[in-house]
Amino acid sequence: MSSLYELAHEALAQRDIKTKLEATHELERAWLAGELDRTDDKALLPCDAGRPARPERVNPTAVPRRGLGTDEGRAAFIHALAHIEFNAINLALDAVYRFRDLPDEYYGDWIRVAREEAEHYVLLRGRLVELGHDYGDFPAHGGLWDMARRTADDVLMRMALVPRLLEARGLDVTPGMIKRLESVGDDKTVEILELIYREELGHVEIGTRWFNFACEQRELDPQQTYISIIESHASERIRKPINIDARRKAGFTDTELAFLDKTSG
Repeated sequence: MSSLYELAHEALAQRDIKTKLEATHELERAWLAGELDRTDDKALLPCDAGRPARPERVNPTAVPRRGLGTDEGRAAFIHALAHIEFNAINLALDAVYRFRDLPDEYYGDWIRVAREEAEHYVLLRGRLVELGHDYGDFPAHGGLWDMARRTADDVLMRMALVPRLLEARGLDVTPGMIKRLESVGDDKTVEILELIYREELGHVEIGTRWFNFACEQRELDPQQTYISIIESHASERIRKPINIDARRKAGFTDTELAFLDKTSG
């Protein structure tokens, strides 16, 4: 049998996007077919991910913002979303590869997330092509993967600061994005974002579940642990709007939501 961890790393390390997408789908197929074992006989490699030469990576402040009233502006906006989804594939694959000795359900969850993120990327790239562009045509930043490096040594920190912080932010802002796109008549992109929103809610809920699991294993209070982590590592990232209803569906407690609302000012 092949090793789950080796196959996950092969997909993670792929620089060619088409090959990465194919490897991600193959990982899920092999896992569901029972063809992978959890042999763990190699040292973990440094936290890194394969990515294509383009887009050009720049400082987040250097990524230009464009309005949605033109095809060019919408293309730049969709490119930014496609870049997020591409990084999300790598984040999910790394969650499978990097953290060992967890229940099978953990790996099944994050393998499914990786496949869904791959599908989101394909949808957004297809829409980008319809607007006369492709992935790589606009600059992008590496902030999402920077968080993977910061949390590479601890699954509890990864669950708190990736799905329950970065991905949860998507739940906050996507409804506003949809309204803006509806106002300019871009129904095709709206349809894609509505699908992504529904599935990302599930991804955040998965993050909540495994964050709570890690807390239980260490006999920590999940609510107070989450609040402490955000206060220490990411309070500046908490901004309005806070989508209370969506976050509650994704497993946030009233105590956590009250903290986030207060922290957001």
